[in-house]
Amino acid sequence: MVKRIALEGADIEVVAATGHWDGFYEVVGVKKPGGNGCWCMSYRDTSVPGDARGAYMKAECESEPGPGVLAYVDGEPAGWCSVAPRSTYRRLMNSRTIPFVDDQDAWSTVCFVVRPPYRGQGLMHTLLDGAVRHARDHGAAVIEGYPIEVDAPGGGRVDIISGYVGTTSLFEASGFERAVKTTAHSGGRERWVMRKRL
Repeated sequence: MVKRIALEGADIEVVAATGHWDGFYEVVGVKKPGGNGCWCMSYRDTSVPGDARGAYMKAECESEPGPGVLAYVDGEPAGWCSVAPRSTYRRLMNSRTIPFVDDQDAWSTVCFVVRPPYRGQGLMHTLLDGAVRHARDHGAAVIEGYPIEVDAPGGGRVDIISGYVGTTSLFEASGFERAVKTTAHSGGRERWVMRKRL
């Protein structure tokens, strides 16, 4: 069983992943030998071979604006949010299920990862707020997310695999509005394009 690390009273900082490869690796990296994992490449470019994904993301973490933001709790890497211009996500640019709302080059939040000891305490809210600041600081006029609907009939608890995209209530709590329902699903749940103007 994973021992929970309480966030109440902790020093929590959200920073750009640029220059923080070690933190990214700690949260998202695949540590078992031969493990290829997602490496947060699912939306970026799935044509990159599994054994090259770590090197690809290391290069991303060494450039501006970087591939996202990291949350540190008392100096320890605890969470991740992938946020970048939508135009940098190959899967989104070619998606048949997640539509474009307009021709603005919106920034997109596509993935959250919270390490097990820190889960269930609202760290995704902190990560999303940090992602919004990061996008704004890099000139974004609009930021989007593509979360699942949990308030519909049959809602209930969200499993970790389906919840990586966030929930509509998470985005609404950070001032995002529903723009359009998608035809995409995660864990059998409908997903929305949620937007916030910056």
